Amino acid sequence: MAHGPNSEISAPVFTVIIPAHDEAAYIGRTLDALRAQDTNAPGAVHVIVAANGCRDKTAEIARSRIEVFTERGWHLSVVEIPEGRKTAAINAAEAIAQPGPRIFLDADVVCNPALLGQLMQALAPAQPLHATGRFQIKPPESAVSRAYARTWMRVPFMSAGTPSAGLFAVNAAGRARWGIFPDIIADDIFVRLQFAPRERVAVPAPYSWILAEGFGPLVRVRRRWDAGNRQLAVRYPELFRNEDTPPVRMKDHLQLFLAGPAGYLVYVAVSIAAHARRYDPDHWARGRG
Repeated sequence: MAHGPNSEISAPVFTVIIPAHDEAAYIGRTLDALRAQDTNAPGAVHVIVAANGCRDKTAEIARSRIEVFTERGWHLSVVEIPEGRKTAAINAAEAIAQPGPRIFLDADVVCNPALLGQLMQALAPAQPLHATGRFQIKPPESAVSRAYARTWMRVPFMSAGTPSAGLFAVNAAGRARWGIFPDIIADDIFVRLQFAPRERVAVPAPYSWILAEGFGPLVRVRRRWDAGNRQLAVRYPELFRNEDTPPVRMKDHLQLFLAGPAGYLVYVAVSIAAHARRYDPDHWARGRG
């Protein structure tokens, strides 16, 4: 079931897809930050919230923003599916989307006002491109999560790479690299690895991502992340020709420990605990646990 003025949209269209599972506490803030973007879009902007398996008021809250998006000259649609699965939600949203660039956004991410305009510019060239913003962690409330975050942001992938957790975007030529989203855990990594490092860009505007609060939720998220990487390696090994993530070497571990012993010990403890049990694929996990 979809709600929104999709039939009135004319190309070109910049589509923002937001899969949302029980996100009533966050979806309003995410949509308000999108509506407040300071770009004068050269064409239509179409935001699609794909509520999947929701037992709360996620869809209702999203629909309550349709009018204010319309006042701006943008479009907001809400798609609802009974199944609580992220990739199924993305596919449902893409089924009503116009051709063109895409942003895939987690429902609890808050975008800096300059981000959408910068992504539009980055994705304007005709050649296939992948883009993201500057990844920031919303300051955690728990001491454990704060300690974990300090070390995690220093590991080579985060400090030297272009992490796209919570937000990634592609232009039309880039979206042509794959078909519908397969039933996978790590949709962001699946998309990132469709592109060679030279085809991936990060714009300076930041976005705020919520880290899991507390040891148990951190372990669950790390377990899911590890399972997602293993799944991709088994099902799509050819994608890893585009992997440029630097390995964490012994000297990196030493530097991480010296930079913050408490955070390093928490980071290692979470990693060990995550490997102690198998990931439950029936659990809808997100960055905040």
